[in-house]
Amino acid sequence: MRSLWLLLCLGLLALSQVRADDTSDDIFGLEDIANFDEDDEEFLRLLEEKNQAKDVERENELISKLAEVAENQQNQLNNPVIEVDPCDRMHCGAGRVCQMADDKPECVCIPECPEESDVRRHVCTNKNETWPSDCAVYQQRCLCDTKAAGCRDPDNTHLHIDYYGTCHEARDCPEEDMKDFPRRMRDWLFNVMRDLAERDELTEHYMQMELEAETDNTRRWANAAVWKWCDLDGDTDRSVSRHELFPIRAPLVSLEHCIAPFLESCDANKDHRITLVEWGACLELKEEVLKERCDDVQNAVPHLLG
Repeated sequence: MRSLWLLLCLGLLALSQVRADDTSDDIFGLEDIANFDEDDEEFLRLLEEKNQAKDVERENELISKLAEVAENQQNQLNNPVIEVDPCDRMHCGAGRVCQMADDKPECVCIPECPEESDVRRHVCTNKNETWPSDCAVYQQRCLCDTKAAGCRDPDNTHLHIDYYGTCHEARDCPEEDMKDFPRRMRDWLFNVMRDLAERDELTEHYMQMELEAETDNTRRWANAAVWKWCDLDGDTDRSVSRHELFPIRAPLVSLEHCIAPFLESCDANKDHRITLVEWGACLELKEEVLKERCDDVQNAVPHLLG
């Protein structure tokens, strides 16, 4: 009976040692077992305490690992790794899209424009040619600008939209009408500026320019001309491109048969850009009354007006 009890105790002790994977911290050894009787409650208590201690140790270790995993997950939620598409920071002009090339973003000509079946989406260009959409015009200009396949005419690098809709027959602008057009244009610019001021649709900077034009006749036409020139200069490069003239050309082309030749005449040196001096000369304003006052220019490096 005593030998059977000893074998049972040895088995339990061996099992506890295997589960702990470490015998260095045993509470008692084999020689201690011999000192206990089979009915010794102290022996059973110590054995149970040892097993409980090992169980608690394993539970604590498991809880610690679970807490570490939870902390890592929370850190990932609080500090997520956001992958930024380089193309999101790349601004491409009209007719161009961003694509990755050798892990670097670059602007390329838009590969395909959507088909437009609605004739109201057609556009008329400065060549008095009808194109299916504004996208098609911008795409063509890009292809010619980059000398890519698909360019129909090298001159299309300067292709721009005159107005939306199918081209209508161009009307001639008689010399007499052209002669009077700058005056009517000055008057129209001032009236538009005043109307926007009355509707509180001008920035504070331009509101001040409009008030000055209202109270000082010497600034009446000049301020209106400078305001519109600054307004048209979308890329703020201190010149207005043929493309940037679209907002002023498109709404007037059906009403003013002289608007197209008038704007063409403003580009005196034919570089497809209109400086403030060229704009003023076109409106028959003296250079000395022109003063660049675009509100986005602050402490800029001085540059020539012409």
